[in-house]
Amino acid sequence: MKSVKVPRSPDMIRKQTNAFTLVELLVVVAIIGVLIALLLPAVQAAREAARRAQCASNLKQIGIGLHSYLSAIRTFPPGGITVGDWRGPNYTNWAISILPYIEQQSLYDRYDMKLQNEDPRNLPVCQTRVDLYCCPSDPNVDNVDVPDSGPAGDRQMKYRRGSYRCNTGRLKPDGYFDTHFNSTFMPMGWRGPLHVVGDAVDFNGKTVRWRCESIDKITDGASNTFAVGEQLTLTNQSRSTYWAYTYTSYNKSAAIPESRILLADYVRCVLTPGTFHRDNYCKRGWGTLHPGGIQFVMCDGAVRSVDTGIDMELFCALATIAGNEVTDFE
Repeated sequence: MKSVKVPRSPDMIRKQTNAFTLVELLVVVAIIGVLIALLLPAVQAAREAARRAQCASNLKQIGIGLHSYLSAIRTFPPGGITVGDWRGPNYTNWAISILPYIEQQSLYDRYDMKLQNEDPRNLPVCQTRVDLYCCPSDPNVDNVDVPDSGPAGDRQMKYRRGSYRCNTGRLKPDGYFDTHFNSTFMPMGWRGPLHVVGDAVDFNGKTVRWRCESIDKITDGASNTFAVGEQLTLTNQSRSTYWAYTYTSYNKSAAIPESRILLADYVRCVLTPGTFHRDNYCKRGWGTLHPGGIQFVMCDGAVRSVDTGIDMELFCALATIAGNEVTDFE
């Protein structure tokens, strides 16, 4: 029996001609993959640029808060109020003091200045998130947990994380803040604008009174002096910043001439060969996840970025209010 061939219609021919082959489909998928791979870094870079800009805006607003406080009180706020030696008692600090000047009056009103910072009645304030104190690139700002240390070994209280610390000045060789050392051995010019204040007792049993600094005490120039900057660590995160925690270094940092304090990695900082007191230096360091450097608001209110490869003697000079150093920071 003879087979009959049915002629194909033009529509059938057109449909077969327009269909994708498997090879063509794979080529298209590969091209899309390449485009995504090319665009993804640009998208990530744009997002990080936006986060960095928001962080700079936070610091700018903190600077405005500091200057509003300065206008009202005639001095910068205390980095922290600590009576006696470094263990305290501890009271308020810079981040709590400027709350009314950063639109947080109601939160400020809930903090009892007469009580110690570690008093359970003040903890609801200390556990509150303040958006202005949170860098958007900091992955840990929503944590409420127990810091690595506390007064007399007390590690029971939980505090809210933050991203910014005030500048207390240049550290002494033992890695402690200036408040707890006889001023005969501690150069007064090494103070920062927001150091610890209070009636401190030096190693000789002598009471040394430290008070808040006025703008005229910054003889090195307000534009050449750090006020507040970024700090975080990717390791041993209980050594991160806790914005309302006054005890020692948890919302205060300082400067030493060793670049390891800028690593944003506490464990790596401790393990890096240094001179003295490896952990004390690292506890009082700075750090950021932003490419391009650590951002600081200066005492004149300007926000500037500091490359982590900065000459560390220059970095220390930028931390002091009256060191009489010649700085070239552009």
